[in-house]
Amino acid sequence: MLPLDQALRAALAQRAPLLATLHAQGTNCYRLFHGSQEGAGGLTVDRYGPQLLVQSFHQTLPRDALLHLASLCEEALGTPLQLVYNDRSQGNSRIDRSDPVYQAEDAALADLIGQEWGLNYRVRGRHAGQDPLLFLDLRNARGWVKAHSAGKSVLNLFAYTCGVGLAAAAGGAREVVNLDFAEGNLAVGRENGALNPELAPMQFIQSDYFPAIRQFAGLPIAQRRGHKLPPYPRLAARSFDLVFLDPPAWAKSAFGTVDLLRDYQSLLKPAILATAEDGVLICCNNLAKVALAPWREQVLRCAEKIGRPLRDCQVLAPADDFPSQDGQPPLKTLILQF
Repeated sequence: MLPLDQALRAALAQRAPLLATLHAQGTNCYRLFHGSQEGAGGLTVDRYGPQLLVQSFHQTLPRDALLHLASLCEEALGTPLQLVYNDRSQGNSRIDRSDPVYQAEDAALADLIGQEWGLNYRVRGRHAGQDPLLFLDLRNARGWVKAHSAGKSVLNLFAYTCGVGLAAAAGGAREVVNLDFAEGNLAVGRENGALNPELAPMQFIQSDYFPAIRQFAGLPIAQRRGHKLPPYPRLAARSFDLVFLDPPAWAKSAFGTVDLLRDYQSLLKPAILATAEDGVLICCNNLAKVALAPWREQVLRCAEKIGRPLRDCQVLAPADDFPSQDGQPPLKTLILQF
């Protein structure tokens, strides 16, 4: 038996109880194989509803191994799945869209629907971006938001395709505001809303993070000398009962730099100030090189320094389909209660 075959069979067997629970919860989007922790670094296998998404980041997966892997997953789940293979072993983890190993069928690349916590989400094996439309390791956080949003105003920052906002709407939030710089991301968020017509409509703001959050927080928008700022939406200062902050690892714009390693505070401070006095801020850091303990202390110090000490701080770990051998998963999530 080949090493990958053994590793995948072990991973599928290990997940059997979890998958039964997820199916009962109305979830059919999850990770089936987390290669970096389960014996095949750089290989991930995810189910998104009717689709099986295989991605390789270190080296190309041979066709025979890919098809065998897919058959093992279908056998374990007892259902046929539409296979999409994204080879991302080239520079900058970009998808090789020439598909020299395997060409997905048209049906597999069509607009599909997956479910999580009983909600419908748009699924596309290929789109203009590089990453899937729903980040699976954030499922527990979306579940927490769904369970704690009733009657609250919710601000979803770096909203991407607005999965957190959708969870808040499903939890009975009285207001949901999704903020993202990319109109394409928000367009998928609108699709997700349309796929769940029983929910109250969400709001969408296309804006760079810094001018938007600083306006909500009542802070000035800094301008570098000699540089004119590009246009941005004008927003009134206000606070939200629940704020969700899930920034990318690094990004730069005319308004500022997102840098989770060197300057998390510049993201965190205005988000805290935009959180209601008795509200909740959920913040994430997805950099593997950042350890939980020092990052947590940094977050607590920032809150204390601006006069917003916490009543409670909880750590929310990803679900068991994202195992971590050392107990330090890349995605770290803190629930801050003011």
